[in-house]
Amino acid sequence: MINYNNKRFKPISSSENSETTSDTIFVYKQKGNILTATYQGDHIIEGHLIGVVDNQGNIDMRYHQINSSGELMTGICISKPKIDTNGKIKLYERWEWTSGDKSNGTSVLQEI
Repeated sequence: MINYNNKRFKPISSSENSETTSDTIFVYKQKGNILTATYQGDHIIEGHLIGVVDNQGNIDMRYHQINSSGELMTGICISKPKIDTNGKIKLYERWEWTSGDKSNGTSVLQEI
């Protein structure tokens, strides 16, 4: 299992319907297989996620955030890790809003 504790990530690509940008920073914490994170930046004033990490490092998570319009947004996400040649983690994500227009998308986060 990958240990994400104290790792920081930022998006390097994301679908147009995402509220994250390269200015959004995620700070991960992990205890056992339970993952939490806080995030903020650009369009997101404050965000939190909670998830479960499996033996391959995949993350099944739920998230909620307040955007710059003051809206509470929620969603679900599955992240699959790949380790770069430099040893840094990239997370390939498929997500879906459970609020708003309930659209879905993809993102790639890079460990910083």
